[in-house]
Amino acid sequence: MRVSSGMIFDAGVTGINRKTESLLHLQQQISAGRRILSPSDDPVAAARALELTQSDDVIKQLTQNQDSAKQTLGLEDGQLASVGDVLGRIRELAVQAGSTNLSTTSRNGIAVELRSRFSELLGLANAADGTGQHMFAGYQGAVQPFGGSVDNLIAGGEIVYQGDDGQRTLQVAPSRYLEVSDSGNDVFKRIRSGNGYFATDYAAGNTGTGVVSAGSVTNPATWNAATAKNMSLRFTVTGAVTTYDIVDTATGNSLLTGGAAPAPLASQRTYQSGQPIVLTSQGAEPPFDLGATVGVSGNPASGDSFSIAPSSSQSIFKTLANLIGALETPGGTPAADAKYINELGQALTNIDQGIDNVLTVRARVGARLNEIESLGSLNDSLSLQYQQSLSNLQDLDYAKAITDLTRNQTDLQAAQQSFIKISQLSLFNYL
Repeated sequence: MRVSSGMIFDAGVTGINRKTESLLHLQQQISAGRRILSPSDDPVAAARALELTQSDDVIKQLTQNQDSAKQTLGLEDGQLASVGDVLGRIRELAVQAGSTNLSTTSRNGIAVELRSRFSELLGLANAADGTGQHMFAGYQGAVQPFGGSVDNLIAGGEIVYQGDDGQRTLQVAPSRYLEVSDSGNDVFKRIRSGNGYFATDYAAGNTGTGVVSAGSVTNPATWNAATAKNMSLRFTVTGAVTTYDIVDTATGNSLLTGGAAPAPLASQRTYQSGQPIVLTSQGAEPPFDLGATVGVSGNPASGDSFSIAPSSSQSIFKTLANLIGALETPGGTPAADAKYINELGQALTNIDQGIDNVLTVRARVGARLNEIESLGSLNDSLSLQYQQSLSNLQDLDYAKAITDLTRNQTDLQAAQQSFIKISQLSLFNYL
């Protein structure tokens, strides 16, 4: 084959350009510290690196969500702690008001502070976070959840809840959406009345000085299995002896005899002040057992009664309003004082239920914060693994790169020197 001078020059330039390009690519790799500068350098590794980068970006976003969730839950926990402090002070005032010897001025003074605490509690229930979203409004964050006044509640009304039962969530893990709020219904309204199983109350027409306790359930399984849970204790005074009958409110029948109420005096039980009243059969009575006891103290009048009904939900605002109403109601007679003590006992029991409910919600918030801490550690581990995998795929092996750079420099110099020698092989050099 005939080799022309033009072919020699073209081949030389092509070789030098190829070596120069390889040298430039190595220099760019060393400068960037990356083995893959474009997908063509290693298509398989480039695709895998893209997947890892996307996964790492997801982890970074989830970490940001965790930080946001932690801040939101921390703010809620702070609000709930304040609610607990207010309820604790309310309980102190209720205990302080527990004496019938308090003057009207003292009662009114306590009522004034309780009204202030009511406003404070309502403000905490309507609190908003830094973005203007109300914390206890469910999904209706832009809506103020609670509205109403203490006077309306005292008159028989109820606090108005304008939120819903939703819980706002944030994705804090690939398959975990964490609740970052609690419904105002769950925190302030759905509070079990009485002792959590049943609530006791006095009849409005009572004229004696009897005071009923909150009672207690001694056997929850028996209580849950019982059917007749609405009942009343009805008292009869004959001479110096006071007896009581246990009546099923739904049927009007005496549970002591199984017949129509009232039971004959001989079938009724003898009352002793402060002696627990066991809500179960005794002796030859028809069998019934509620697994519960109730205490009554004082001297009930003939015809006085106290109701026992399964616990229902009562808002903490209603409990506080009832307490304020009791303090602001004039007393002075034995019957009025007994009514006052009964209402105060109910208030204390319901306040304790409210405090327990707030503590339960705070425990759930704390559990979520602990979960975020655990998920944060997991995300840190995943992110580290992704970074290590990306490093293995993309990072440059400097020892190999510098060795290749030195070799390519030598190859380029050889190509340049050889081209110089070959380019001088011309007949004109010998003329």
